[in-house]
This record gives sequence, C-alpha cells and structure tokens, in this order.
Amino acid sequence: MTAIQYIDTPQKLDELCRQIAKESWLALDTEFLREKTYYPKFCLLQIATPEWVACVDPIALDDLGALFEVIYNPKIIKVFHSCRQDLEIFYQLTGKIPQPIFDTQIAAPLLGYQENPGYAMLVSSFLNINLSKAHTRTDWTVRPLSQAQLQYAADDVIYLCQIYQTMLKKLAELNRLDWLESDFAMLNDPELYEISPKNAWLKIRGKNKLTGKQLSIVQTLAEWREQTAQKEDRPRNWLLRDDMMFELAKQQPGTVEEMLKVHNINERMVSKHGKILCQLINEAKQRPPIPLHENGRSPKKTQQQEAILDILTALVRIRADENSLNPAILADRKALELLLFEDPESLLLKGWRYAMAGRELLGLLKGEQVLGIDGEKVYTIDNPSS
Repeated sequence: MTAIQYIDTPQKLDELCRQIAKESWLALDTEFLREKTYYPKFCLLQIATPEWVACVDPIALDDLGALFEVIYNPKIIKVFHSCRQDLEIFYQLTGKIPQPIFDTQIAAPLLGYQENPGYAMLVSSFLNINLSKAHTRTDWTVRPLSQAQLQYAADDVIYLCQIYQTMLKKLAELNRLDWLESDFAMLNDPELYEISPKNAWLKIRGKNKLTGKQLSIVQTLAEWREQTAQKEDRPRNWLLRDDMMFELAKQQPGTVEEMLKVHNINERMVSKHGKILCQLINEAKQRPPIPLHENGRSPKKTQQQEAILDILTALVRIRADENSLNPAILADRKALELLLFEDPESLLLKGWRYAMAGRELLGLLKGEQVLGIDGEKVYTIDNPSS
C-alpha cells in the first residue's frame, strides 16, 4: 500500500510542488464543510498519481499559492469525479478554474454507464472494491486527523487513478475521447460557480405555482437572502427558509408587528432583518414579477409540438442504442425542447451530440430530412421535395 504524504508544513509543500511539476496528470479530490457557512470551508486536498498519494492540509498552511500555480499548469490534466464542488473551491480561492479537466462522472456514460454515476458505483464496477462508509460524516475541520481518516480521504484519489487509466484506454479504443472535449469545456464557465443574487429565485422549487404579487415577493426575498448569505457567509436557510419565504409572500406583512404573527417565524431573524424585509415586501407588491417563461421555463407546448418531441425522442433512443449509450446522456427531453424552440443552449447543437444526432434532428425539424421505416429499422433520408 502506498504511504500517504501528509503535507502540513511549507517545507513539505515545496517538495510536493516539485513532485507535481514532473507529472502529466493528477487525480484530485477535496474535503470541505459548509454546514455552518455559505461558502465551502476548504479542509483537505487529496492528490495522487499511480506512484504516490498526498493529503494537503489547508488549515495548517497559510499560503497555497505555489501549490495552485503548479496544479494550474495547462500541461497537467486534472482528473476529478463530479468536479463541480471541487472546482467551486478552486475558483473561490484563486478566481480561476484549473484546465484541462477530465471528469470520470461525465465520461462514464460514454462507456454505457448511467447518467451521473456515483463514485462508489464506479469503484465497485471497475475495481470490484466496496468503499468504506466509516468516515462519511467526518468533521474535516477537526485536528488532528487520524490515520484512518487520511486513508479514507486518500482512497478517493488512489482508486480514481486506476479508474481514469482504464477509462482512458476504453474511450480511446472506441474513438470517443474527442467526444468529451465540449462537455469538459463547459466546466470552464465561471457562472457555474457563482450564484447571481438576481437569479437566486430560479432555484426555488414550487415557484411555478405563484403568480402576481406572490411571485414578485419571492423573487425579491430570494435576492435579498442570497446577498445577505454571501455577505455574512451563512447558509441561506439559516436566514430564511424557502417555506417561510412562501408564507411571507402569501401573508404579505407590511410591518414588523404583522411579521411576528406569521406562524413559525424566527423571532431573532425578524428582530434583525424584519424592517428591511417589510420594506422589500411592500416594494415587491408594487411591481410585476419577472415572467417565469423568460427564465428557463419552456413555453406551453401544443399537442403537435408534443408529438414532434415524441418523434425526436424515438430517434434519439435509436441512435443511442446504435452507440451503446444511455439515451439520457445523448439527449433528455429538455435538450429536445430547446432544439425545437431554436434555443442555442441545446446540448444537441454542441460537440459529439451534434454529430451523432443533433444534425439529423435539425434536418427533420427544417424539413430537409424525412423519416422512413424498413421492417424494424428506422432511418432518415433527404427530403426529395426540399
């Protein structure tokens, strides 16, 4: 078993940086805590290659600048599994996103796995190893870390190295490595790791049931909550839970006294923020809400459009089956709807998905292609009348 390097001094960090500089790729993972904060608290960085593994302690080290500089070297591939939260930490600390990236969760469906497979499932499938769950709920801010905790954390990158090497070989054999370039490129968008307070309401479930003043109030309160949570570095629900936001939107209290009468309201929150919340509610009542359909909600579809989507879905299933893919990874219903409504954000207009199915589906929608059936085979041909 490879010995774990525990990096908790500047001298050890300098040595690790020299070690990293020699590599062409690294497996990376982070441990963090955000139960009591808005931003994730960076607690541990695991790094591995097939020859060595290290756990870097950012709590013990004041300056990680040299480490980030060498990791961000564009000649070194950064291998993650489900990297969004890891990249959020990197972006939060440096204002930049490391490139290039390889994410095994994104790549796995191109080898026939389900969409968004978990790390434990891939470890079991690729290596026939069942991961321990003994330290799943570890508080990674507490020091010292035990050897068992370090081994648990290190396993995430030790096995990731092995999965990456096997996955790379299989993808190359299928000539599918290039397919992933556009998917990985999308991870470089800073907007993925920054939440705009103005758009915070879009992530609230149940908003589609609101109209008029209620929706305007929820939109306004969600923006205030996000701004305040970021400023105070506190979990947004510690300030105002979603259900309480909906209750305020329904009852629309105009004064602090009226707000205190709302069932299950947090009195401490009202004492601190009640005055501004009442002001925001009163202002929101006077203006129309941002229309739902202008922010990610598809227009209501006709029966004809639903039928067209069914036809497109069938063709996606056929093309996915021909390439031994899960249809959901090629295109889900949302991607097809975006294509139907000529939205450039449809994944079917990008990368390998466009080559495999998007071009053909566009041809059908434009009338340049027509469907044919020969026995059990469905095919498309050029429309002779176009």
